[in-house]
Amino acid sequence: MPKETGTKLIVQNKRARHDYSIEDQYEAGIALTGTEVKSLREGRASLAESFISIDRRGEIWLENANIPEYLNGTWNNHAPKRKRKLLLHEREIDKLNRASQAKGYTIIPLSLYFKDGRVKAQIALARGKREFDKRQALREEQDKREALRVMRYANKRSR
Repeated sequence: MPKETGTKLIVQNKRARHDYSIEDQYEAGIALTGTEVKSLREGRASLAESFISIDRRGEIWLENANIPEYLNGTWNNHAPKRKRKLLLHEREIDKLNRASQAKGYTIIPLSLYFKDGRVKAQIALARGKREFDKRQALREEQDKREALRVMRYANKRSR
């Protein structure tokens, strides 16, 4: 059987980029059970209400991420919203722990994807946006879109 290569996106946390400004990004492995991987291969997951926590022993956990039960699973299926351990180097966990202690900073999951057949999570150190920051970002996106639309229209007319 040929080995998988490349990356395949499973799920993205779209709210994260709206609610937070991303400071630093990391790639982490995830400790999963067999039925969780099979469910992810079907593209079934949600990071909507999920967050990252670091415990006293220096372990980093993905909490509240919803990976639904595998449909063809038996009695040993997994719990959909269980805590899942993330695999990072100790120095990266220490760096994230120190940075997240600062006021306004948190660690959030951005996406889950397959990389060379293994499930990876993209996590980020992020700072929460205030309401006016969110409105400003939306306004800038809308202005960019409008400028592109006007330029496209002008280019069509000049032909």
